[in-house]
Amino acid sequence: MAIEEIRQRIEDFIHDYAHCIDDDRLEEWPDYFTESCRYQIIDRENHARGSVVGVMTCDSRGMLRDRVLALRDANIYEPHVYRHLISSIRIRGESDGIWSVQTSYAVIRTMQDGDISVFSTGKYLDKIVLEQDQLKFQERLVICDSIRIDTLIVIPI
Repeated sequence: MAIEEIRQRIEDFIHDYAHCIDDDRLEEWPDYFTESCRYQIIDRENHARGSVVGVMTCDSRGMLRDRVLALRDANIYEPHVYRHLISSIRIRGESDGIWSVQTSYAVIRTMQDGDISVFSTGKYLDKIVLEQDQLKFQERLVICDSIRIDTLIVIPI
């Protein structure tokens, strides 16, 4: 596959991921990941220190599905929606079929009462693979710029 083709596929994939969350199609969210995967939300300082503990860490597609089930059936939270602003998608390289990608993001949160705020900014560090001709995240690290992270994160970033 030519570099321009993979670049376009990766960019479309990352944008599709954001739309999946923003459009409240969270039941589809785990399908963006390999069966054995890593999804972690961590602040920039802890990531720089090499900490393995994040605000949210999931290491399988099953755990991601459990997060969605809990969000839908068990968690009690004030209804809100996200709007992702994605920029600066950079392919850092490829090794053994794993693409390393870095993307800047900002998430705007709108509460049911209309209050709007910048919820999170930062970068994604991704390991993306091709699985049965579909791109999948093998790893998605969400590195938040602020050390002040809402610990009641319900919706994935």
